[in-house]
Amino acid sequence: MYYKLDNVATPWLESYGDVAPNLNYSEKTISGAVLERAGIEKDFPALSFMGKTSSYTRLAEEIDKVARSFHALGVRPGNRVLVCLPNVPQAVFCLYGLNRIGAIPTMVHPLSAVSELAFYMNEASCSIAVTLDQFYGKFLEVKKQRAIDKLIVCRVSDELPFPLSIGQKLFTERKFPKVSGENDILWKDFMAMGESVKDGYVADKDFNTEAVVLFSGGTTGTTKGIMLSDLNFNALAWQTANMANEEVRHSKMLAAMPVFHGFGLGVCIHTLMFIGGTSILVPRFNVKSYAKLIRKTQPNFIAGVPTLFEAITRNKYLDGADLSCLRGVFSGGDSLTIELKKKFDAFLKEHNARVRVREGYGTTECVTASCLTPYNKEKEGSIGIPYPDTYYKICKPETNDELPYGEEGEICLTGPSMMIGYIGHEEDNRQTLRQHEDGHVWLHTGDLGRMDNEGFIYFSQRMKRMIVTSGYNVYPSQLENIIEGHPAVQRSCVIGVKDELKMQRVKAFIVLKENCQADEQMKESIMKHCKQHIAKYALPSEIEFRDSLPTTLVGKVAYTVLEKEEAEKC
Repeated sequence: MYYKLDNVATPWLESYGDVAPNLNYSEKTISGAVLERAGIEKDFPALSFMGKTSSYTRLAEEIDKVARSFHALGVRPGNRVLVCLPNVPQAVFCLYGLNRIGAIPTMVHPLSAVSELAFYMNEASCSIAVTLDQFYGKFLEVKKQRAIDKLIVCRVSDELPFPLSIGQKLFTERKFPKVSGENDILWKDFMAMGESVKDGYVADKDFNTEAVVLFSGGTTGTTKGIMLSDLNFNALAWQTANMANEEVRHSKMLAAMPVFHGFGLGVCIHTLMFIGGTSILVPRFNVKSYAKLIRKTQPNFIAGVPTLFEAITRNKYLDGADLSCLRGVFSGGDSLTIELKKKFDAFLKEHNARVRVREGYGTTECVTASCLTPYNKEKEGSIGIPYPDTYYKICKPETNDELPYGEEGEICLTGPSMMIGYIGHEEDNRQTLRQHEDGHVWLHTGDLGRMDNEGFIYFSQRMKRMIVTSGYNVYPSQLENIIEGHPAVQRSCVIGVKDELKMQRVKAFIVLKENCQADEQMKESIMKHCKQHIAKYALPSEIEFRDSLPTTLVGKVAYTVLEKEEAEKC
């Protein structure tokens, strides 16, 4: 069934019948919604960073200062500004400060290569960038490839409590190149620029228009800039809060997922700011510091990709830790294997947590999650049910034709978090955002899955990630799930490699658990396990043991890297 929000233009869904929405969505911008929340919460901690907390009152003050400073710098409504920062408070201030003046923060990973940063700036038409002093040298190289009108350089020490700030300056920051370029500005000097701006800087912005640019993960196809609106983010926040089925106001969440990623930005930061919680910023993940944060801060919610949860289960620093504080644990960004879910659920129970991990599904094209396992019911292998006011259907690949329950096809969805579109990729927009015969625009995800008769969704595989061997379709994630069921296997990645007779054959890359021997006997054991669960045509023709697997910047296994390595051997 379909609906129309009262007095709200909904480009993502037109009126169909008299069905009302389940939730009422804010018509404010993301900064407007957060500043409104700040007026309510006042002294409650909004951010926590390395032991220093920032109240909602301070958050509002910093957002306004940043807005004034960008305005003084010449940034105007519709301008995109590259924000290349890890999870530090300045990233949050820039997100909302830019939005307050109608500009568009374009969030990218600071570990990106020089050529990637130049690509992002060109793709999004950015002439101004914000980064950390640690990455200043990298941007000096970017300048050799394309012009940067102004570069704002932050320091971690600016947001650290004493005496950590002194130690950061003496032992870390002094090693970085001195900020000396003619158009390069230190954060404190940038912030001083806004003192002369008194009024006329706050934009009258439509909440349906572009608010944030995130880039697609790059695991398949060409990396593209994704235009997301204020409505997209505010709807996601309100939907996520309602799906939590727990008290979310004044709760605490570990923000370990990066701010440039929809999961990190939309769930771990904006959702908390939207509903009045505390986001505990984690600038860099390592097992020891993460364990220390959990013990010290006692968060109510944690979220991450499967590789993070795998690391937690092997984290000796959490031995004996009491995790009864947890009200929700959410996994997304990549497929959570059945075996890892069982292992992590057991870990949670052993550490006094009353919750189990809830798997979700989403794409950056709808900010992040749009589907989540309910708190009171789960089905093995399912990624859950759609968010409130979000609709799913399964279509025959390459068509708009809906398939019956149980049949596998392309996952399509529509709802208030659906993107505006890609920057400058009109053909991709036409292929991804399609108007169906029902008159509504649906997002074609490029992922395969199915839906059962209770509305539970099952993810199978990205459509582009499919191995065709001897005419048979083989889906790597299904094989990986089986391989990781072997007691000695830690992680696996399956790809197709060229074969003269079969066109492609199956190859498995495997990381073994500690104290397991990578030898022929182990290969035989894994193959025996595979033969019990995998059809003969889909069996791996080759197994290669690795100490680790390459990953993308958000922790997904970068199977394209392995495919490239194999292609270069031919």
